[in-house]
Amino acid sequence: MLLFYYIYAIIIALPLFITSTILCCVSIIICAPIGLGPACANYAVKAWSWFTCYVFLVRVKVEGRENVDKRNSYVFVANHQGAFDIFAIGGFLGHHFRWMMKKSLRKIFLVGYASDRAGYIFVDRSSPSAIRRTIADAQQRLRDGASLVVFPEGTRTPDGTLKPFKRGAYQLALEFKLPLVPITIDGSYKVMSRNSIFPRPGVIKLTIHKPIPAPENETERAEVMDITRQAIASALPQ
Repeated sequence: MLLFYYIYAIIIALPLFITSTILCCVSIIICAPIGLGPACANYAVKAWSWFTCYVFLVRVKVEGRENVDKRNSYVFVANHQGAFDIFAIGGFLGHHFRWMMKKSLRKIFLVGYASDRAGYIFVDRSSPSAIRRTIADAQQRLRDGASLVVFPEGTRTPDGTLKPFKRGAYQLALEFKLPLVPITIDGSYKVMSRNSIFPRPGVIKLTIHKPIPAPENETERAEVMDITRQAIASALPQ
């Protein structure tokens, strides 16, 4: 059966995905000059993400939406199992947000430019001054009350296990006094791991945990990092 799925993925799903990606990026770029880039991205990315899961036969289940208020801003922190984490959150989180992305992703043709026009935040960890510029850029781009989604592991897990967290998201929560919301992603590693070429049909589960107050100082930041990591781990299979 998997052979038939790969044939379907190559002949039908992949061309549809490429087409929808181009349409998503172009719509954001067109809307940007009139000041609607972020608003357009909110709907375009949601539709693109939902469509991608649909055509690749991936179902997404969500638990815990009642834990967050759509009127409030948060820093969402999630584990990073695979490529479909982006589509699971983008299509099914149900909250207006901006992505916090690695600086290298800005170089991807069309996608990088559209992401910049959408108001997404590119992280530069090359030096202390670069980090300060990232924080200043984030402050500028989040001034409209949008939330932020971050993968604090920094990259996709190579073996499916939860890796140590980087402090960038927590520094932003400290700077902007935004509560953090842990999100557990389960199943994405089986759908498309870091070393996979094509996805597999499957089910991804998002568990949205209760918000955790923003840290007040550097000491609390380390404590909050540990609390959010424990919350994410609590909804993963043992």
